[in-house]
Amino acid sequence: MTAKTAYDAIVLAGGAAKRLGGADKPAVSVGGRALLDRVLGVCRDAGRTVVVGGRRPTVRPVVWAREEPPGGGPLAALDAGVRQCEAPAVLVLSADLPFLERTTVRRLVSALDESEREAALLTDADGRDQPLVAVYRTESLRRELALLATEHGSLSGLPLRLLAQELDLARIRTDPLASFDCDTWEDISAARARIREHGYVLDEWITAVKDELGVELDVDTRVLLDLARDAAHGVARPAAPLTTFLVGYAAARAGGGPEAVAEAARKAVALAARWAEETEQAEQTGKAGQAEGPVPGTAGAGGTGHESAPGAPGEPRRNGEAEAG
Repeated sequence: MTAKTAYDAIVLAGGAAKRLGGADKPAVSVGGRALLDRVLGVCRDAGRTVVVGGRRPTVRPVVWAREEPPGGGPLAALDAGVRQCEAPAVLVLSADLPFLERTTVRRLVSALDESEREAALLTDADGRDQPLVAVYRTESLRRELALLATEHGSLSGLPLRLLAQELDLARIRTDPLASFDCDTWEDISAARARIREHGYVLDEWITAVKDELGVELDVDTRVLLDLARDAAHGVARPAAPLTTFLVGYAAARAGGGPEAVAEAARKAVALAARWAEETEQAEQTGKAGQAEGPVPGTAGAGGTGHESAPGAPGEPRRNGEAEAG
């Protein structure tokens, strides 16, 4: 799904996190990654990413902004962020969405593409609007913020729901986890437990490794898993991690990219298949030899255990050789 509309992103990373006892919520780790970094991972298609909040290390370069006054609430933060945006649309996210995926972001942007609406936002399982999981037309967002500031004298302390009341919205329903946010330590614990479940843990781990290593390569992990399985089964168990490492190295030398990984993996899978076939044939030959008795010239049943010299009795004939008369 390819979006036509270019967009920037605003991530709101301020707030007092009172229900977390004042902890630095964007820096809280879920699955080995800070909540803020997890959200930044779904903003990779944005032209520019603006984070509104206190400066901190991040896995990706961002533009920093700060609402006035600090702690002035989400509308003040949005106003500070949109001043740094240039694209015709802006993706708006809170910094505490551990399960939001790029596919959901693309659906939101595509919904804006396909309509004349002013914004597209997510609704949760109960049908409630999620204005901090949304894409807005930049000029519409600026207009509404300016009108609210004029009407109320300031954006500081105003509730977020005022923003959506005057906008023409497209609403998208998707995986309920997409809008799951972490407001309490119970939420944090639930998120940490969720990513360790069988259906999630592998994807979570691979994403965390890519973030840690600065790799932004999307490949079909099933291909690599199949390769690891074949190498472990057809060669030896330690062959699995070493083979996948060499595939990655070969792909990098070939210029990188998903296609290079797929081609290197294809070659390694074919090699593993040939290796396994030869191994199976050797095992079958060995079993047949054991059933027929010792091979002449080898140890056992009166053999010496030494190889026969060329031409000596007991040397297997080559194809096409006639038996001496």
